[in-house]
Amino acid sequence: MSELVIEQPDFAEQRVTLEKTWAPARGLIGWFTETGHKQIGMRYIVTAFVFFALGGIEAAMMRIQLAKAENTFLGPDLYNQIFTMHGSTMMFLFAVPMMLGLGVYLVPLMVGTRNVAFPKLNAYGYWVYLAGGVFLYVMFFIGAGPDAGWFAYVPLSGPTFDPGKRADTWAQMITFTEMSGLIVAVEIAVTAFKQRAPGMSLNRIPLFVWSMIVVSIMVIFAMPAVMLASSYLIFDRTMAMHFFNPSEGGDAIFYQHLFWFFGHPEVYIIFIPGLGFISSILTAFTGRKIFGYTAIVSTLVITGFLGFSVWVHHMFATGLPQLGQSFFTAASLMIVVPTAVQMFCWIATIWSGRLRVATPVLFVFAFFLTFTIGGMSGIMIGSVPLDWQLHDTYFIVAHLHYVLIGGAVFALFGAFHFWFPKWTGRMYHEGLGKLCFWLMLIGFNVTFFPMHILGLRGMPRRVYTYQPGMGWESMSRLASMGAALIALSVLTMLINFALSRRSGAIAGANPWNADTLEWSVSSPPPVYNFLHIPVVSGLNAIWDAAPDQPYVTGMAFDKREILVTKTLDAEPDHREELPAHSIWPFVLALTTTLALAGSIFYAWWFTVGAILTGLAGIGWFWPTKEEVREELIRERRLEPAHE
Repeated sequence: MSELVIEQPDFAEQRVTLEKTWAPARGLIGWFTETGHKQIGMRYIVTAFVFFALGGIEAAMMRIQLAKAENTFLGPDLYNQIFTMHGSTMMFLFAVPMMLGLGVYLVPLMVGTRNVAFPKLNAYGYWVYLAGGVFLYVMFFIGAGPDAGWFAYVPLSGPTFDPGKRADTWAQMITFTEMSGLIVAVEIAVTAFKQRAPGMSLNRIPLFVWSMIVVSIMVIFAMPAVMLASSYLIFDRTMAMHFFNPSEGGDAIFYQHLFWFFGHPEVYIIFIPGLGFISSILTAFTGRKIFGYTAIVSTLVITGFLGFSVWVHHMFATGLPQLGQSFFTAASLMIVVPTAVQMFCWIATIWSGRLRVATPVLFVFAFFLTFTIGGMSGIMIGSVPLDWQLHDTYFIVAHLHYVLIGGAVFALFGAFHFWFPKWTGRMYHEGLGKLCFWLMLIGFNVTFFPMHILGLRGMPRRVYTYQPGMGWESMSRLASMGAALIALSVLTMLINFALSRRSGAIAGANPWNADTLEWSVSSPPPVYNFLHIPVVSGLNAIWDAAPDQPYVTGMAFDKREILVTKTLDAEPDHREELPAHSIWPFVLALTTTLALAGSIFYAWWFTVGAILTGLAGIGWFWPTKEEVREELIRERRLEPAHE
C-alpha cells in the first residue's frame, strides 16, 4: 500500500510579494520615513536604553558626591541639576517609553497582525519623544538644565525662586514626552482591540497584551494631568498668569494634585507591563497554562483603577484634611491586594508546572523578592503618622527604587533575555546572563537597602552634602559601592548581547517552547510578520493549534492590508489598507519641536511653529498618485490596469 502524500502549497511567490510590499525603508532618507512597528518599537527600546545609561551616569555622580561627608565633587547648583536630570530621565525618558516601545514591537506580533494601527502616527510619536529628550540634554549641556527636582514643585520652580529657562526646559520636555506617550497608548489600544487575529476573543488575549491595554488606558487618563500642570507652570513663568501664586489667587497645592494625579498612576504605568513580562516568562518556562488567567486579568484592571485613587499619599505632609487622608490611606492599603492575588497565581503556576531555571526566570525571582520589600515599605508610609516622620528622608528613596527597579527593571531585564532570541535570531550566553543577574541583585540591595536605615536615622533627601558625625557616612559609602555593581551588571548584559548577536547559537523560531503568536514565526520576525493571518483556537495560541490549523485567506499580498476584527469576539469585520512609508511624520515632529521649544524663549515661535505644523499636516494627508488612482477605481471612474 503506497503512502499518502499531502502536497504542501508553495508560498514562495507570496513571500516574495509580501517582502516587497512591507519592505523597510532603505537608505538615509528611508531612515526618516520608516513606519514599520518593529523598527519604530526597536528605536524606542534603544533610545530609552541610551537615556537609561545617561540616567545611570547621573546617579553614579550623585553617589560619588554622597559617599563621604562634605565632599566637593559636585557643587550645590550642579548637584541640583544632576538630581533633577536623573529623576526626569528615568521617569519620563526611560521607564514609560521603554515599556511602550516594547508594546509597539510585541503587541502586533502577539495579536496576529502586520502593523500597528496608524503607523505614520506611530513614527511621529517616536520623533516627538526623541526631540523632547534631545531638547532636555542640549539645554543641560549649555547650562540651562532644570534644577527643581523631577517633580518641579512650585513655588521653587516658579519665576520668583527659579529665574531663567531651567524650569521652562523641564516643563516643555513634559509636553514632548507625554504627547508621545498618548500617541503610543492610542495605537496599542486600537491595535489590541481591533486588529486581533480571528478567534482571539477577549478571554484569549495574551496577558502581556492585557497589561499593555490597561497601561494604555491609564496613560490616556493620566498624561493630560501632568501636561496641564507643566503648561500652567509655563504660563505662570512666561505670561504671569498666577495659576500657582497664592498672593494672586492661585494655589500651590493645586499643582501637587495635578502632578500626583499623574505621578502615582505613572508608577503603575511603569510597573504593570512588568506583570505581563512575568506571566509570559513563567508560562514558557513552566510549560503549563497560567493559573488563574481570569483572576490575573481582573486584578490588572483593578490595579489600573485603584492607581488613580492613591495620589494624595504623596501629599500627607501638606496639611490636607484628615478625613481625606484617611480615605487615601485605605486606598493605599487596598491596592496591594490585586498584586498579591497575581503573586499567588504565579506561585501556583510554578508549583503545578515543570520549572526550567534560566536567566529570565532568575529575574522573575528577583522581582518577587524586591517588589515584596518595596510593597511592605509602601504599606508603612501609607500610614499618615509614619509618613510624617519619613517624608523627604532617604527611606522614601529606598521605597521608590524598590518599587520601580524591583517592580519594573528586574522584570524588564528578564524580558530582554526572554525576547532577545526573537529579536536577533541568536541565543544569549547563559553564563554571562546569570552573572548579570547576580551582579544586579547584589548591587541593587547593597545600594538601596541601606537607604532605609539612612532614612530612619533622619538623612534628608535632595541634599548635596552632610556634616561629619551624623552617622550617615558608612551607609552612604556602602550604597555607593553597590551602585558600582549595578553599573557592572548593565555592562555585562550589553557585552553579552553584543557578542551573542554576532556569534550566539541559532535560536530558531521558538527556543523556549512558548505559547504566544510571536513565537510562531521565524526569528527575527519577517517584515510582514505573518505570511497568512492566523486563526486562534485557544488561550495558548501555539499550544492549542491543531496540525491543520486554518488561516485567513483573501488578503491582498501586493498591498499593506490588515484585517480589522470585532472588539469582543475578534470575528473578521473588514480589511484596511495602511499607508506606506512617509517623510511627513518626521517633518511634523520638526515643526512641533520648533513650536514647543521655541515658545519658552519667544511666544511668536509658537505661532510660527503652529503655521508650519499646519502646512506639514496638509502634506501628511495629501493623497499620493497611487491613492488617487485606487479611489478612482473604487468609484468606477477608472478601469484597473491589466498586465
